[in-house]
Amino acid sequence: MKLGFLYAGQGAQHPGMGADLYEKYPAFRSALDGADVGFDLKAVSFADPDGLLNETQYTQPCMVAFAVGLTDVLAEKGVVPSAAAGLSLGEYSALYAAGALDAKTAVEMVAFRGKAMTDAAKGVDSAMMAVLGADRETVTAACKTASSLGVVEPCNFNCPGQIVIGGERAAVEKAAAVAKELGAKRCMPLNVSGPFHTSLLKPAGDALREYFKTVDFQQPNIPVLHNCLGGENQAGDSIPALLGRQVQSAVYMEDCIRAMAALGMDAVVEIGPGKALAGFVKKTLPGFPVFSVETAEDVEKLPEFLKEVERG
Repeated sequence: MKLGFLYAGQGAQHPGMGADLYEKYPAFRSALDGADVGFDLKAVSFADPDGLLNETQYTQPCMVAFAVGLTDVLAEKGVVPSAAAGLSLGEYSALYAAGALDAKTAVEMVAFRGKAMTDAAKGVDSAMMAVLGADRETVTAACKTASSLGVVEPCNFNCPGQIVIGGERAAVEKAAAVAKELGAKRCMPLNVSGPFHTSLLKPAGDALREYFKTVDFQQPNIPVLHNCLGGENQAGDSIPALLGRQVQSAVYMEDCIRAMAALGMDAVVEIGPGKALAGFVKKTLPGFPVFSVETAEDVEKLPEFLKEVERG
C-alpha cells in the first residue's frame, strides 16, 4: 500500500501534545530528548507553564520534534510513506521522513528558522486572513487592488475555497474588504505573529540560506512535494534554495495534495496535532482515504484504517 504522509504546520500546536506518546514509545522519547534547542521541548510541549508554545521560535522545534518522533513510532510498526509533504513548517518533517535530514538536524534547524522568522517580522504591523468561498483569481485580484496601501499577497492556497492572505495590516484589511465585494463568503483574521509566506519574510529566507551552508542535506529517498512548487522539484533546484524560497512565498497545499494523489497514493496519513490537513484533503479530494495520527490511541487505530483501505 502506498501512503502519503502529510505533516501539520504551525497553528496546530497545543499544550499536552505528545505527552501520551512520550510515555508509551521510546522512539518518540528519543526525538524529544535528542535535540539541543536551548529550552526543554517536553516542558513546553506538554505543560507550557510559561505560555511559550504559541511563540514561533518555540512552536517550530516542538512541532517538528513531535513529527519526527511520531514518524519513527510508525516506522517501527512498518508504516512508512511513499511520498511526503507538509504545511509550511511541516515540509521539514516531510524531508526528515524522506531521509534528507536526520532527526537532530531537523529539529535544530527549525529552531533557527523560528527565530529568523520572528526577527524578520519585528516592527512590521502585519496581519493574515483566511478568505473563504473565493477562487484564486478573485483573491489575487483583491490583493492587487489593495497593494497601493502596502504589501499584501496570497500566502496559503490550502484547499478549494480557502486561501490565506498576508502582509501589512492596512493592505490586508483592504484586500479582505475587496474580496468580499467580489463574492468571498467570509474573511477571518488569523492569530499569527507575522506576515508568513510573503515577501516581507525575505530577511528570514536570506538568513536560512546562510544557515543551510552548514547543513548536509541528503537526496530524498521518496518524492517530497514542496510548498513553493505545489509538487515535486522538476527544475533541479537544491533543497536549501527551495526552503529559502518557501518562507517568503506562497504555500500551494492544495496542489501538493493533488500531486500526492497523482503519484498513486492509496491513502493519506496526517501526522501532527489537529486535523486541519485531513480537512484540506477532504475538500480537495472528496472521498479520498485520510487518517489523522496525533495520539497513542490513533497509532493503535491506524492498522484498522489501513485494513479498511485495502478492503476498498
